[in-house]
Amino acid sequence: MTNTEAENGPTLVLGGTGKTGRRVVERLEAMDVPVRMGSRSASPAFDWEDEATWAPVLRGVGNVYLSYYPDLAAPGAPEAVGAFTAEAADAGVRRVVLLSGRGEPGALRCEEIVRASGLEWTVVRASWFAQNFSEDYLLDPVRAGEVALPAGEVPEPFVDAEDIADVAAAALTRDGHAGEVYEVTGPRALTFAEAVAEIGRASGREIAFVRVGADDYAAVLREHGLPEEITGFLTHLFTTVLDGRNAEPADGVRRALGRAPRDFAEYARDAAASGIWTWTE
Repeated sequence: MTNTEAENGPTLVLGGTGKTGRRVVERLEAMDVPVRMGSRSASPAFDWEDEATWAPVLRGVGNVYLSYYPDLAAPGAPEAVGAFTAEAADAGVRRVVLLSGRGEPGALRCEEIVRASGLEWTVVRASWFAQNFSEDYLLDPVRAGEVALPAGEVPEPFVDAEDIADVAAAALTRDGHAGEVYEVTGPRALTFAEAVAEIGRASGREIAFVRVGADDYAAVLREHGLPEEITGFLTHLFTTVLDGRNAEPADGVRRALGRAPRDFAEYARDAAASGIWTWTE
């Protein structure tokens, strides 16, 4: 193992409080790797929408875990990622690990930008996060006992965020990952209905899955106060990316770590055991 952080300054983890970022932080800290959090609540603060915040967080940094909010498929992401990676290169950053999205044209454009940045790069191209059911917009529907989505019979090999973090931490701290694109997925593909059924079995609850139209889904998101950018992004994913292009599991976790990825059933058992899906009035 080559501890590049000790040689080149701390590792900047963008989205350090998010689903993957906080897990990356946990792993780096467990390895005694100096970490700088990149979030609006950190000091110095980082904000993708305020370029004046970029230079302070990049100062003295050796490596960067680059996750873009809300997603690389969102409008404006390529421009922001391009400007940030250029500033990172000017600041002396050596290595960048990009969290990308599987099957998203916008994400591919961002990957190309990072690959052309002059930085040592690794791409972690992820499928749909299993943790969306327990740490994000699907948590409340699961707790309420009904998940309504514009998703049909096309399966998705949901990836566990724990695996994403393991791959990212390895790429940030060990040599041998430069220039690699790791497509990280779970070991098998499930439809959203099957995933909800797995959660029901793990939690011992009856949880229904209901297929709805994209317009109806967007209307419900707006009623719940989600920003238009998030509403548009989620609707886009369900109506485009879930067309079968990502149905086959990939071998990125095994290639990066030498082991199989975690299965969705294991994720569901662990999440259920944590009590996260227990409904409380």
